[in-house]
Amino acid sequence: MKIQYLGQNCFLFTYKGKNILCDPFYNYKKAESGFQISAQKIDYILLTHAHGDHIADVVEVLEHHPDAMLIAVPEVCGYFNSAKNTADINLGGSMKIDDLTISMVSAQHTSSFPDGSYGGVPVGYIFSLPEGKNVYLAGDTGVMADMQLFPALYGNLDLSILPIGGHYTMCAKNASFAAAELLKTPKVIGCHFDTFPAIEINHEDAAKHFAAKNIELVLPQLGESFSI
Repeated sequence: MKIQYLGQNCFLFTYKGKNILCDPFYNYKKAESGFQISAQKIDYILLTHAHGDHIADVVEVLEHHPDAMLIAVPEVCGYFNSAKNTADINLGGSMKIDDLTISMVSAQHTSSFPDGSYGGVPVGYIFSLPEGKNVYLAGDTGVMADMQLFPALYGNLDLSILPIGGHYTMCAKNASFAAAELLKTPKVIGCHFDTFPAIEINHEDAAKHFAAKNIELVLPQLGESFSI
């Protein structure tokens, strides 16, 4: 699996020729990431919740890729009535893309659309690869007790993508605790940081918190890619 960071909580996951775009918010700093939606092949759109910094570019994605399948809670799928294909799974549910299983898990946050309408509950996802590797995409969340259940239910979490900006989500200190004590994950890609003044972080301090827990922290650059 290849994972490309496009800003905030927007990632492009590529697996066996299929592209899964999470929380489209790529236009905000696309001059830095170099990402152009018209040049892509998007097969799936994966949404964690309804806040504007997670859905801002969904309509544009559907305009360029009308056959892309939207994966989200039922309330979010229903909101985007221009989506021809939807998978309205809910907490505890999962779906398969070839031999990749994507399971929806809880997140502790809020969720409403920019117009104030109800956005269902916020969620995260666990990607289970056939070779036994698992990737946890937390979405926007604070520390929650549910996290300790994820490795028990789904297996070791080889990589976790966690918000670390504070203010709206976990800060780096709290995320390092969640990674070490609850998720038992050895590596974290940080997200939801430095996009706006309220979530700007001190990179050195963030690294120290994770190093103290013996967790590898990656603070990705816009457009940077990783493989697992």
